[in-house]
Amino acid sequence: MVRNHMTREPPAHCPVCGAPDPAPLLSVAGRDYWACAACEARFLDPRQHPSRADEHAHYLHLQNDAAEPGYRRFLARLAEPLLARLPAGARGLDFGCGPGPALAAMLREAGHPMALYDPVFHPEPTALAECYDFITCTETAEHFHRPAEELERLDGLLAPGGWLGIMTCFQTDDARFSDWHYRRDPTHVVFYRAATWRYLAAARGWSCEIPVKDVALLRKPLHA
Repeated sequence: MVRNHMTREPPAHCPVCGAPDPAPLLSVAGRDYWACAACEARFLDPRQHPSRADEHAHYLHLQNDAAEPGYRRFLARLAEPLLARLPAGARGLDFGCGPGPALAAMLREAGHPMALYDPVFHPEPTALAECYDFITCTETAEHFHRPAEELERLDGLLAPGGWLGIMTCFQTDDARFSDWHYRRDPTHVVFYRAATWRYLAAARGWSCEIPVKDVALLRKPLHA
């Protein structure tokens, strides 16, 4: 991996929390990364985001089989702590469900009606016109080009007292960032820490739990 000095002017603000003046993190293989001191997110320079066409071509190689036991065990890391907190019959949205909405299938099996939305594989606008008791977002937030806007949209889709379940590989070590497998995925453009989700939740007056590594459960308050 070739590392070099960053030559670009910094972005004006963090795309995750909006804080000004992100700091340079590193440049590797022609890609520039920045760090936010406020929310602790790390992110690819927005001027270097992949095109939507390139993203879509990459996504077509995804193989998410809802019946595959290993994949279900992976998703259970979010499903199990979330199910322990949901009332019976709570209605959910699997946001960014991908080509094989396995998590939605697991939650339906547990008695929860589920809607699907994915801009590539399930671009169903009616799903974004409803209100939900919970929303799941697994292996999706790292793809957000405008994470603050996406989180605002999820807030608007979530009923008071509802849960937002996030699963993404938490970034922990800047010294190992350049060689981190998650960074090397060309469609991953923003990287969160556990502290990032706590910061974002606190900014909205939400609660935040980290029940297991790489999973954040955020709860919207019942009253504003």
